[in-house]
Amino acid sequence: MPQPYEWAVLRVVPRVDRAEFVNAGVVLYCHADDFLGARIALPADRAQALDPGLDLDLVRRHLEAIAALCAGDASLAPNANRPAGDRFRWLVAPRSTVVQPSRVHTGLTSDPAAELDRLMDQLVTPPGRHQAAGEI
Repeated sequence: MPQPYEWAVLRVVPRVDRAEFVNAGVVLYCHADDFLGARIALPADRAQALDPGLDLDLVRRHLEAIAALCAGDASLAPNANRPAGDRFRWLVAPRSTVVQPSRVHTGLTSDPAAELDRLMDQLVTPPGRHQAAGEI
């Protein structure tokens, strides 16, 4: 039976003052399945086209930390020990930083992990290229 879920696109905004961005991942939360996951792919060339001085290593570390927090990585304790819903709400809270979430959207799914992959392919992966899970 399909369950409701929430999701947001993760965006890289190299220059917050210009409000230009590239999509770099998706985070998805399904309360009924206690699922919280992220798929990340930093389009480095596209991000640097918006700001050649962008610190890609720093952005990559921030994106990797988001994926690790979703996975409950113990090295991120105590935040990794929080309930999945709390972690999702913190990740999608509006912020004015280089890595920003979109608005939260909703849907129904019977397979949150497959839905996360589908959203990643649809919203982040360049056309004609399939994204491997967890690729950065």
